[in-house]
Amino acid sequence: MLPTVTIDIGTTNVKVGLFDEEGGADSIEVVPTPTREDGWGEIYDARALERIVTDFIGGQGAAVRSRIQRITVGGVGESGAFVSAETELASPLILWHDQRGRKWIDRLSREERGRLYRITGLPASANYGLSKAAWALERIRAEGRSAAGLVWLNVSEYLAARMTGKRWSEYSLASRTLALDVSTRSWSAEACALFGLSTALFPELRGADAGTAVSPGFAARAGLPAATRVHVVGHDHMVGAVGAGLGPGEFLDSTGTTEGLDSVADEPRLDARAEAAGLANGVFCAPRWWSLFGSIPTGGSAFATLQTMLDMAAAEVSRREGDLLEKYLAGRIDLSRLPVVLPRFRGAPLPTKDIRARGVVVGLRTDTTADEIILATFVGLAFQYRDVVSLFDAATGRVKVIGPAAKDRLWLQLKADVLGVPHSASTVAEVVSRGAQALASGEDRRWDDWGPVVIRPDRVRYARLAEWFESVRRRWERMKEISS
Repeated sequence: MLPTVTIDIGTTNVKVGLFDEEGGADSIEVVPTPTREDGWGEIYDARALERIVTDFIGGQGAAVRSRIQRITVGGVGESGAFVSAETELASPLILWHDQRGRKWIDRLSREERGRLYRITGLPASANYGLSKAAWALERIRAEGRSAAGLVWLNVSEYLAARMTGKRWSEYSLASRTLALDVSTRSWSAEACALFGLSTALFPELRGADAGTAVSPGFAARAGLPAATRVHVVGHDHMVGAVGAGLGPGEFLDSTGTTEGLDSVADEPRLDARAEAAGLANGVFCAPRWWSLFGSIPTGGSAFATLQTMLDMAAAEVSRREGDLLEKYLAGRIDLSRLPVVLPRFRGAPLPTKDIRARGVVVGLRTDTTADEIILATFVGLAFQYRDVVSLFDAATGRVKVIGPAAKDRLWLQLKADVLGVPHSASTVAEVVSRGAQALASGEDRRWDDWGPVVIRPDRVRYARLAEWFESVRRRWERMKEISS
């Protein structure tokens, strides 16, 4: 591996790391993602984002900086802004979940939405970059400014532009804009025209392996060798899949604030069933494959919800989880006592994908305990996870789990038992960053070399959970109806 600074821009945190020749982490810093409100929604504080990177690099010392050969940038996939040839922002740098472009989505007919899916492999949504770009272009013109020379960049691509003076788009991030023809891997004039845009507003496309030298100015400011190259490595979930060595017939369960499910295949899936399910196709950041992706808005954030709901410290929730795991494995849990929790605390997952949906709890008793609420929440998360996995219409022999929830044994065991499929959980931190280093170095990562923990399903528990779910299935489906 090449000594690499990795930058992973997440929804909640920015992770900056230094990885050595062996792929080990010499230094990791986690900083809250700098954002603010601008009157329309949530945007990045671009200058603060740059300072996170320069402060980290500057803090490494001259001897360490002299060995750095690569800088990688990746992260959330749907954010962006218009950027000038001088790499200055010409519009706000908008976060992925911001809905300011919704009116352009609402204008689309059913036929146009179907056509968009067959071109881009994405359901029509204001989360994706194209509606944000339409909003930004309207503002630019309303202010009497020219759009000549501007291109739309993802937040990772913007940061790379600031370090190199060059503007380009990486394929996996481009496939999250709603502007890319996923089959031909080229910008789609037809998709752009539906939003009143031209493909001229989108930059050159490059793969994750195509690095660009840092600019002389950035090299001098950061104290880096002039030969250091910057790679935009791609959408964080896909980069994590590279770190996990994901292959066909496997799922990646990428956990964080949200939860992302990813699979890879040798062609995109653009059929009516995939469209109805809301599955998102993408160009994989390793060029031989395409990805199929589904997200669950409430992932690890459910842990914080439990803390608030029960007025309980994180350490206490964790302690109770450990006790519950022991009882669950010993068969000392009475499932019939559990309330039913539909954990849509941050919105509904596929196929609804309704950001306005909220969680529902049904079946509380006068003697329902805090432990039963905790367990019921994780059971609900597991069945919500199963619902989304089923949308892929694909058999899997193994699920690879990365992110913070790879350490949550209760949640992992419930997932394995509910699906009836082994879950292989990462024992190393920062799999996304390790995947980024691998992409920039032109090397593969071997999952099994990292000694993952294998969580195997149990037939008896699988049957008991299935029986319990059948007893509450009608209630579960009704809860989905009332959650929005």
